[in-house]
Amino acid sequence: MAGKKLKLNKLTKQEEDIIVRRSTELPFTGEYNGFFKEGIYVCRRCNTPLYLSRNKFRSACGWPSFDEEIKGRVKQIQDPDGSRIEIRCATCGAHLGHVFEGEHITDKNVRHCVNSISLKFIPKEELKFETIVLGGGCFWCTESVFLMLPGVLFVSPGYAGGKTENPDYYKVSAGDTGHAEVVKVDYDPKQITFSSLLNIFFSMHDPTTPNRQGADAGSQYRSIILCTSQKQLKEAKKFIPKMQKNFPDPIVTELKMLDKFYPAEDEHKNFYARNKVHPYCTLVISPKLDKIRKKFLK
Repeated sequence: MAGKKLKLNKLTKQEEDIIVRRSTELPFTGEYNGFFKEGIYVCRRCNTPLYLSRNKFRSACGWPSFDEEIKGRVKQIQDPDGSRIEIRCATCGAHLGHVFEGEHITDKNVRHCVNSISLKFIPKEELKFETIVLGGGCFWCTESVFLMLPGVLFVSPGYAGGKTENPDYYKVSAGDTGHAEVVKVDYDPKQITFSSLLNIFFSMHDPTTPNRQGADAGSQYRSIILCTSQKQLKEAKKFIPKMQKNFPDPIVTELKMLDKFYPAEDEHKNFYARNKVHPYCTLVISPKLDKIRKKFLK
């Protein structure tokens, strides 16, 4: 039986020049140069998701730049003259631009230089995804772990689990708001399952120590799962007893439905990426990331 024919969007002549005939738009003229809203970038010709907004960075090169693609969605082809490496949509073959390495602009040391006209942006509020809120100690650490995972679209540090309205970092740190430091994880269940997220969650912290993770002590550092659906709650209730065999002491993770999530202040967002030389990052977060990579991201 023949496979289903790929549906392609109709292109303008200008779009065909770049996407089909592999031309290049003029620098600093593209729609997405200097554009940094939350969402995903899809192929303009076939709508395949290609890049997440969190992997877009300012390169000052004149074209949208990304230091990571969605796994398996972009293919690389050596130019005939061997001078550059072209990048194309792995689904329909649409020309995107070129990829460069060794420029040391970001830690990943890769720049996907993409024509704006090859892309379409879909804002976060128009996407279909599922959300879970998790707390396992300092949110600087939990955020950095979940940002690594394929299938995770957005990660936001914040406060949840308590009763105080509009908490801030200093109020939560005082320990009397009832809130925990958490991360809101928006994920595509087609790419990563809820049980996989829970498995990584229990592997990245100690769920048997009440109100403590390492040197961080207080109820704001407690282990907590806040579900956004009854389906998640039911699955988590079944999952936790299965995890107990991995720990000599009882799991004390709090499990309940999410009431309200309060986003953290801007200085706490993407903290690890912005503060690699911070002692907490070098001594605590970096080793934990290495451990998670070796165990789950081979």
